[in-house]
Amino acid sequence: MSFRIRDIRARQILDSRGNPTLEVITSLEGGGTGSFSVPSGASKGEKEAIELRDGGKFLKGKGVLRAIRNVNEVIRPALVGKSALRQHEIDSIMLEIDGTSNKSRLGANAILGVSVSVAKAASNQLGLPIYRYIGGVNAKLMPVPFMNIINGGAHAGNDLAIQEFMIVPSNFRRFKEALFAGVEVYMTLRDLLKGKYGRTSINVGDEGGFAPPMKETEEAIEYLIKSIEESGYGGKIFVALDCAANSFYDEKIEKYKIDGKELGPADLIDFYLELISKYPIVSIEDPFYEGDWDSLVEFTKELGNKVQIVGDDFFVSNPDLLRKGIELGAANALLLKVNQIGTLTEALSSADLAFRNGYSVMVSHRSGETIDEFIADLSVALNSGQIKAGAPARGERISKYNRLLEIEEELGSMAEFIPLSSQLGI
Repeated sequence: MSFRIRDIRARQILDSRGNPTLEVITSLEGGGTGSFSVPSGASKGEKEAIELRDGGKFLKGKGVLRAIRNVNEVIRPALVGKSALRQHEIDSIMLEIDGTSNKSRLGANAILGVSVSVAKAASNQLGLPIYRYIGGVNAKLMPVPFMNIINGGAHAGNDLAIQEFMIVPSNFRRFKEALFAGVEVYMTLRDLLKGKYGRTSINVGDEGGFAPPMKETEEAIEYLIKSIEESGYGGKIFVALDCAANSFYDEKIEKYKIDGKELGPADLIDFYLELISKYPIVSIEDPFYEGDWDSLVEFTKELGNKVQIVGDDFFVSNPDLLRKGIELGAANALLLKVNQIGTLTEALSSADLAFRNGYSVMVSHRSGETIDEFIADLSVALNSGQIKAGAPARGERISKYNRLLEIEEELGSMAEFIPLSSQLGI
């Protein structure tokens, strides 16, 4: 059975925002095929790998025909005939052709589409689910879902500075139980918001969460807590924040604008500490803008292991930036987004580096998603124990949750689900 690549083709499709993205299909001589639809983020770290867009007037400059040409006319000739089983070699060839530090020549979107579709083609030909192909026989840990059910920041049209207010259904025996408990809280929140703010308050943001006309951080958290308690899950479902502080940091005055205040780094730390003392917050992501390493280090020292502190814009899934964070003692968790770094090999290297240094790993979607289910499989492949996939609404988010339900059934008695407190030792 030949695993040599027979063909690679890309085409332009649409993501969850209605923006263009690309789908890459790889076929092997032995008959295996794999496809991957590339997501895109709105809230991006400055050091993310570059997704190549067309520019110009057509489609507001967001077309990806240049990236598609790079797949079809540059990458394809270089990889046809290569073994799909040699993932590191495949990814290295593309990086060598690109020759830039941020993948700006070929585009990270072009490179990633090929990288993941090749892995999927190999797993398809072997008759293995992709989580088993990547993770081996020990891939069995189902992830705790982080569900963004109130949207703010760059993901919504309200005045909330913090970007994501998440529920974390953690203290359950199985993923299925955790997921449907989260769904119930989401339903309860819908009713509470509609009763308080009216019908328009249950319009949703980019990640399927509600975008009510709120202004204050605590107002949003209070509604999460009320929804959890009214659903009967107090002590089982917790709260997490993705602050995405890049979006509310004012570089001119070197302060953070949040809840109608202008806070310096020390004041912002106090702001977070007060929230943590009042509410069952278990995880905080990007609490400072990505250049404020000193505050991230101080915040990490202040909290120890009491709360998970996740680096997204700080690390952008890049092993070199993660290594810097480890050396400084900045954060204690990595948010893993495969399109931030651009190849499957590099993403797996980042996760491995995190685990070896005692950092947890949360596999994550992007705000501009597709119905591709890959990150669900990836979270299980890595035994990461955590996934961020948005609210339990909209097809591009639901596809990940439904895939995880399927995986849990496939694993049967092998499937494990570990509460976040046990994972983190808090």
